[in-house]
Amino acid sequence: MKVAAFYRFLDLQEPAAFCDELQALCDEQGLIGTILVANEGFNGTIAGDRESIQSALAWIEKRLALDRAITPHWTDSSKAPFRRMRVRLKDEIVTLGRPDILPHENTGTHVSPQKWNELIEDPNVLVIDTRNHYEVELGTFPRAMDPDTDSFRHFPEFAKDLAESSKGRPLAMFCTGGIRCEKATALMLELGFDEVYHLQGGILNYLTEMSAEENRWDGECFVFDSRVAVDRDLAEGGYVQCHACRRPLTTEDLKSPDYREGESCPHCIL
Repeated sequence: MKVAAFYRFLDLQEPAAFCDELQALCDEQGLIGTILVANEGFNGTIAGDRESIQSALAWIEKRLALDRAITPHWTDSSKAPFRRMRVRLKDEIVTLGRPDILPHENTGTHVSPQKWNELIEDPNVLVIDTRNHYEVELGTFPRAMDPDTDSFRHFPEFAKDLAESSKGRPLAMFCTGGIRCEKATALMLELGFDEVYHLQGGILNYLTEMSAEENRWDGECFVFDSRVAVDRDLAEGGYVQCHACRRPLTTEDLKSPDYREGESCPHCIL
C-alpha cells in the first residue's frame, strides 16, 4: 500500500465546502487517512493504491487552481496504516495556536537535503527540532535543540525565550514532513530573527534523498500512523504505540510492569 504525505499553505476560500467535496472524493477512490483543512490550507497523509492517490491530488490541484503541482512524500506500508478516511475542518492545519501566522505570506528559506548538512555543521547556526519531545527521543540531527514540548501549541513559549537570548543567531529548523518547521520559521521571523532556514520536505525527504554515507540522521523518525516510526531506510521501525497516551514504546517499555496492552504504559503512569 502506498502512503502519501502532503500539505500546502494558501488562502483557502470556503474551506467547509472544500472539506465535504474532498471527503466524498477520497471515499469514492477507496482511500484511507486524514486530511486537515483550514483557511490557511490543507495537510494530509493518505494511503491506497498510487493511481487513486494521484487522482485525489490532481483533483485538489484543479479544484483550487494551484500554481504548482502537489509533490507528496511517498512511502510504502505492508498493512493499512489508517482505519478510515477523515477530512476534517480545523482552525489551523498544524496547531501552533496562532492562526494569524501565515507561512504562504512570509516564511523562512527552504534548504535542500543536499545543502542541509553544510548548514547544520556551522557552529554559529542554532539547529532546532520543532517536533514534540517524545518524537525527539526516537531520533534527531546532531546538535539539534529539543524545545521539550508535548504539543506544537507550546512551541511559541520556547520561541519567545529563544528570541530573548539568541536573536542574532541563524536558525536551521526541521520537522517530520516540513509543515511544522515552515510555520515555525514564520513565527521566528515575526519575533525578529533575520536568518531563518528550514529543511525542505522535512526529515522524510532528507532520508529519501541522502545516501548512507551523507546521512547525518541519528535514530528513527516518528510518523503519525500505525507504523509508529521509520528507520534511516524508511522501513518500519522498532517501536509500538501506547493506545492510551500515544507515546512510542521501546522493547524495555513493553517489559515494564506498568505496561498493559491497550490500557497504559510507563509514560502514562508518570
